[in-house]
Amino acid sequence: MVKRRGAALVLLLVSSLLSWGNPTSVRAQTAAPTQRKTSEPYTGDLSVFESPGRDERLHIDRVMDILGVAAGESVADIGAGSGWFTVRAAKRVGESGQVFAVDINPEAIQYITDRMQKEKIRNVKPILSKTDDPMVPTGSVDAVLMLKTYHEVAAPVTLLRNLRPSLRPGAKIGIIDRNGNGEDHGVGKDVVIREAEEAGYRVINQYDFVKDDKMDYFLVFTAE
Repeated sequence: MVKRRGAALVLLLVSSLLSWGNPTSVRAQTAAPTQRKTSEPYTGDLSVFESPGRDERLHIDRVMDILGVAAGESVADIGAGSGWFTVRAAKRVGESGQVFAVDINPEAIQYITDRMQKEKIRNVKPILSKTDDPMVPTGSVDAVLMLKTYHEVAAPVTLLRNLRPSLRPGAKIGIIDRNGNGEDHGVGKDVVIREAEEAGYRVINQYDFVKDDKMDYFLVFTAE
């Protein structure tokens, strides 16, 4: 019995020494993955998003047509900011539809709440979300738009995974952003596609009509 215990102790000691000196030890395997660069979320004057002519510059009516935003539909505006797109989507879906105005900034949520009251828009529900979870109710949306917001998301794959339960069958997810390196208020189109696929989405259309300088892209996804 004593010999067996002694042999077991020797094996345990050798195993421990090997793991400490081995670069593929448990500690190395559980190291946190490196995150890509992102831009700081905007916290300035929200009225800057209301510049005259923005509808025409972003061709927002065509964007809504592609996403299927129509009367009676339910839409999520993720990264809603001032509620610029929220208002336009709310008018499209009408009283029988609904828009979730989602933002991580409490000031933006208050701004949207006050705006909806002032403009007497009753089909909008503001949601103060988490950085990695939009907090949209399960099975509630037919279309989603992330307008110039994706480059600010610190955990995009996690956020997109947490969005999936909120989608109704056939829901479309639109992402409009500008090509960049992540920290310059833009992110590469290929990066967005790769991250969305990792989260379980499939790109179904790609457009470059948003902004005439062709720097902006519009990607449309659906959940697999």
